[in-house]
Amino acid sequence: MTSPSEPAPWQDPARPAAERAGEVLRLMTLEEKAAQLYGIWVGADASGEGVAPHQHDLTEEPLVWEEAIRHGLGQLTRPFGTAPVDPAMGVQALANSQKEIAAANRFHIPAIAHEECLSGFAAYTATVYPTPLAWGATFDPGLVEAMAARIGAAMRRVGVHQGLAPVLDVTRDLRWGRTEETIGEDPYLVGTVATGYVRGLQSAGVVATLKHFVGYSASRAGRNLAPVSMGPREVADLLLPPFEMAFTLGGARSVMSSYTANDGVPVAADPDLLTGLLRERWGFSGTVVSDYFGITFLETLHGTAGTAAEAAAAALAAGVDVELPNPRCYGPALVEAVRAGRVPEELVDRAALRVLTQKCELGLLDPDWSPFPGDAAERDAEATGAGAPDVDLDPDEDRDLARRVAEESVVLLANESGALPLAPGGEVAVVGPLADTHEAMLGCYSFPAHVGPAHPDAGLGVEVPTLLESLRAALPGTTLVHRPGCAVDGDDTSGIAEAAAAASRARVCVAVLGDRAGLFGRGTSGEGCDVADLRLPGVQQRLLEALVETGTPVVLVLMTGRPYALGGAGERAAAVVQAFFPGEEGGAAVAGVLTGRVNPSGRLPVGVPRDPGGQPATYLTAALGGASEVSSVDPTPLFPFGHGLSYTEFAWSDFAVAGAAAGGEGPAAAAGPAAGSAAPSAPTDGAFTVACTVANTGGRAGTEVVQLYLGDPVARVSLPVRRLVGYARVDLAAGQRRRVEFTVPADLASYTGPDGRRTVEAGELVLELAASSARAVHTARVRLEGPVRAVDHTRALVSAARLGPPEALEG
Repeated sequence: MTSPSEPAPWQDPARPAAERAGEVLRLMTLEEKAAQLYGIWVGADASGEGVAPHQHDLTEEPLVWEEAIRHGLGQLTRPFGTAPVDPAMGVQALANSQKEIAAANRFHIPAIAHEECLSGFAAYTATVYPTPLAWGATFDPGLVEAMAARIGAAMRRVGVHQGLAPVLDVTRDLRWGRTEETIGEDPYLVGTVATGYVRGLQSAGVVATLKHFVGYSASRAGRNLAPVSMGPREVADLLLPPFEMAFTLGGARSVMSSYTANDGVPVAADPDLLTGLLRERWGFSGTVVSDYFGITFLETLHGTAGTAAEAAAAALAAGVDVELPNPRCYGPALVEAVRAGRVPEELVDRAALRVLTQKCELGLLDPDWSPFPGDAAERDAEATGAGAPDVDLDPDEDRDLARRVAEESVVLLANESGALPLAPGGEVAVVGPLADTHEAMLGCYSFPAHVGPAHPDAGLGVEVPTLLESLRAALPGTTLVHRPGCAVDGDDTSGIAEAAAAASRARVCVAVLGDRAGLFGRGTSGEGCDVADLRLPGVQQRLLEALVETGTPVVLVLMTGRPYALGGAGERAAAVVQAFFPGEEGGAAVAGVLTGRVNPSGRLPVGVPRDPGGQPATYLTAALGGASEVSSVDPTPLFPFGHGLSYTEFAWSDFAVAGAAAGGEGPAAAAGPAAGSAAPSAPTDGAFTVACTVANTGGRAGTEVVQLYLGDPVARVSLPVRRLVGYARVDLAAGQRRRVEFTVPADLASYTGPDGRRTVEAGELVLELAASSARAVHTARVRLEGPVRAVDHTRALVSAARLGPPEALEG
């Protein structure tokens, strides 16, 4: 060993990270290598005196801190996200723990600290952003990237290195409780928005962790952790593309294995998926971490391992590098199995090398590493305890960004006879269980909803105005009468009559209905809060029906984690507004849409069903998955994927399509007013350009979202009728127009055939510029010509969208 004043070879930042990691790995004992492969669940106390391990239900014996870190430690689990702690004290406590970890092992290597960050940094007093389903509703990856950069900056400010986000599961069944955590039902939307998040988070120096790889959202009947029966071809075309985008285009450095078993094979024990696909075919070189207790579940839930050691052997062989949150399987049980010859030590080496390489990349093996984050002056102040600055995790600029994301995510679903925007004056009844509660804004993985209920005396930690409070501020001179009517869940109908009476006296009624996020049945949405059908929770449907029966115009505001079927009463509402847990500034954002301060531009990332009886299918279905004469059930949604209205009007004109060879060497054919009947064509390695002009013909500024869909009418397998392959937000002042052009690579027409190969084939395609998945504005038939091409994860994954400069309308 070198002296503390003489840097060791693995401490040289000029050397490649993997080479440095290999140097230190070569000198480690088995116990030291295994210690890098697990986390310990810690929590910071309010005194700042340090952190101590937390015993979880699945930890068989309490961990003794000094013993647990004796050989080093791979990860610290949620030091800020376990209990409310003042951020400045948390920084001190985490630094103290890191000093102890580094001092306890021969190589002075600290741990990676990880946290949840799905709706913002999940820490006390940190900004609560909208939930991921709201990100999808923005159709704005750039805005999501900016949000994630701020989230990452907050995490790095307090010493956190890895974020357990984003979720790339593509929604397959709306009854699944974790629908709120997904970005939507379309893999292109999920992939492009999630890639923006990855870029933003990692720009701040925080490792993004893609989850849940893969299959989780396709569980039977939308039940959490239920078996997955989806075939490998469908997995390849619907569930894997977002991960391909986030790796290839976003450079994600970590992935979390899914809890589920796909066709009977648990993901955490699937080497074909975690090693064959992820590493050997895709070339992923980062770390794979287990979902919490996911390795233990091989023994306790899946029944594919008889002991903790057998579970460790299976997961390690499959390619899971790190066990989270605690060392039940990768601790002493693994060491003993290696010593007994039941697990090859080479598997431990493989995983430890990946972990140590990532630590090198994060600067944790550098000679100037400090347990305190920030610059040198901040480190000195915090190390001495003198003048340590307060840590503001909810600054004004972050609140402003949270509001902007929320505003772009609100979707105006219906607006009969111009019921919205609300005019000021008179009496307005504001009714419903979510009208005057912060719960309407908070997703399951926000700190106040996830951890707060266990610490009721701590408060929310951030200011979360309710919708009623926000409406009072936005409608001065208007009398707002509030009646809850009922609870979010339960069967108490005693308040409905009073709420209906208030509505009957008002000029308009704003009914605020929806969900309360929680965990494992303690909410109506969130992890483990699955539902049997898509009716509104509790007696909210009865409240809605009573309000509509009064004859007063009802503006229905839905604050939910999933879409709900609203029945006839929903269709009789004067207006319907959808918000998906819009975060701490959600009240102001929704009030802005209701009063007209904000012109809504959100679009549905998931369809809204017409029938509550469990039609979970998304728009991504073959022809026989839709309405047909062979079934008496019509699954057509009430509002389709991509739908959303505005307070202004848009006109689309001058549609044109052209095909080009590889490299863009000119058009092969063109379609437009003078194109004749010849279909534009392009080679199977070429591209098409699709364009139109969008004009704002209304009286106020607004944003149109132009969506591009592709259909393949004749293929070797039955494909979805259409699927999203591009989109663009088009901002226009009143009386302006802009040209929108997409370049669509032929690679986007690829699909996985019966032989398991992804190919691009010659034949006819349909391209649609559309306002939603059910409303094509311009359609063209085009042709691909030439040989069949096999493609892989290096194929073109996105369409490039270009917006021309805004121009004034003539006349």
